[in-house]
Amino acid sequence: MGFLILPDSAEGSAIAEAVPGRPTSQVITHASGRPWLVGEWDPENVVEVTDGPGSLLVLIGCTTVDASQLRQALARARTLQDLDALVRTVTGAAHALASLDGRVRAQGTVTMTHQVYYARVGGTTVAADCADALAALVGGGIDEELIARQLLVPIIPWPLAETPLWRGVHRLPGDCFLDLRPDGTHHAVRWWTPPEPDTDLRPGADALRSALVEAVSARSRRGGIISADLSGGMDSTSLCFLIGDSGPAELVTSRWEASDPAHDDWLWAERAAAELRGAEHLVTAPEDMPRWYADLAVPNEDPEAPSPLIRTQARQLAQVQQVAERGSTRHVTGHGGDELFAALPTYLHDLARSRPMAAPRHIRRAAALYRWKRLPTLRALLDARPYGQWLAASADSLTAAPPLPGEPTLGWGGGVRMPSWATPTAVETVRRMFRSCADAEPLARQRGQHSALEMARECGSAVRRVDRLTSRHGVAWHAPYVDDRVVEAALSISLADRARTTPYKPPLTAAMRGIVPDRILGRPTKAEFSAEAYAGLQRHKRELAELCDDLRLARMGLVDPEALRAAILGLHISARSLIPLDATLACESWLRSIPASKSTTRFPGGRR
Repeated sequence: MGFLILPDSAEGSAIAEAVPGRPTSQVITHASGRPWLVGEWDPENVVEVTDGPGSLLVLIGCTTVDASQLRQALARARTLQDLDALVRTVTGAAHALASLDGRVRAQGTVTMTHQVYYARVGGTTVAADCADALAALVGGGIDEELIARQLLVPIIPWPLAETPLWRGVHRLPGDCFLDLRPDGTHHAVRWWTPPEPDTDLRPGADALRSALVEAVSARSRRGGIISADLSGGMDSTSLCFLIGDSGPAELVTSRWEASDPAHDDWLWAERAAAELRGAEHLVTAPEDMPRWYADLAVPNEDPEAPSPLIRTQARQLAQVQQVAERGSTRHVTGHGGDELFAALPTYLHDLARSRPMAAPRHIRRAAALYRWKRLPTLRALLDARPYGQWLAASADSLTAAPPLPGEPTLGWGGGVRMPSWATPTAVETVRRMFRSCADAEPLARQRGQHSALEMARECGSAVRRVDRLTSRHGVAWHAPYVDDRVVEAALSISLADRARTTPYKPPLTAAMRGIVPDRILGRPTKAEFSAEAYAGLQRHKRELAELCDDLRLARMGLVDPEALRAAILGLHISARSLIPLDATLACESWLRSIPASKSTTRFPGGRR
């Protein structure tokens, strides 16, 4: 499913007529009668209202906002900016679209679970919810210089990831709406700023609880059967109890058993399942699910960009098919909780300036926990470079060894690196990108807030992409933790409270008190999945290595195929060393799915 957003003009109408499959598309028109929204969507996920001649407002997604609320807001609106107050109250996750006297407001979500792209088509700006639809209209192929960027790990830092891989297509920032005018012009208008982390834990947890209740209700209010992960971790477990409390949907939980006998998620999942009376619980043995890294040689199904969760994609699809057989059309996952409910060490840099009397205690605790040495910690705390300068300087460390466990990480983000198999051409290309960002502004003025918001956006983008894949199999994929209202509530809680070591994930624990049984909230452990990664790579390493026989990335001059083959077949003393493989293999899988006509440029030194 996907849709175009057209201006109220004759040019917009002409573009609509040229859309492939137009006769079978759904259409919502401007008040003028011209086509406004053209494409496919689930009618149950649309709230549409009008208010007199020339005023229309549409939400496409899952939300608890009803038509009467939209109608009241629309009646008060005289300009596109007048809708800011409404958008700030939209629960769940949805596109918000308005047409007021020929002017269009189009936006997705701050966390990118719903995205707006735009492009110039014959002199007229057209928007859409997916990049590839616009690329087809403008005839743009892949911008292959940007492919080098996709090799970065662990993330592509802001704002480098903002440019789509398709030429001629632009991504609207999550904190902006697109003002689309009848004359074919456009303007991006910022409407959102991140909250200040100035709320104490108790009132902050109350606000977080309310936001989570609304987020879950947005998914369960239609009734029917809804499935959810029940891994045993705090994040997924909390959502299952919220679904059980919210009604009227019937809950089916899903869990994969781990192959590591020391993995204790199963114990906590079983304790939670015993308390979730009335729910059906699906438990799948490791041998009955695809291993990690399965089917990576199969071309990527998403034309937007490489898959964000490539190593577990086959397993996710198997899970989706399993819950679909039980009647589920919506699956809820706990992704996003790790990003929100704890503070990375970068918060210490902010705390030392905002609360200098309290900071030493936090710094000593972190230094003991991470085994930081005194002088490197002091240097990191004194580094006051603005974000753009820090990012540009990171170009010099792209090929350095990853930060050691005892090395203080108090910058604006983690140590971003290029993999060892990236060619000098690829590395130098990415270095130029980093150095061009010397004037970039951060997502938030505090380092801790910036890091949390960057990770939430990264997760939201992954959720959007996975949902596109699973929805083809009849099951929409939802992550309530990256709903905008939930993120706002979590980021409003003070960094010092989010960084407490006990209890685990203090904001979530406090918010779920009375909903999740205390004995489950008190879990003192957190499992990890390195055994799954090692077992999956061992099972599939030969077929992965065979990709190197005719590597698209090598043809482009970006990857040394023999170095990549050695990494796939070699020993990995830490599961962290597998992370660079994910980005490269995802990129290769994606490139194999793109027709050659869409990808023709070659870097110097690339194979032809």
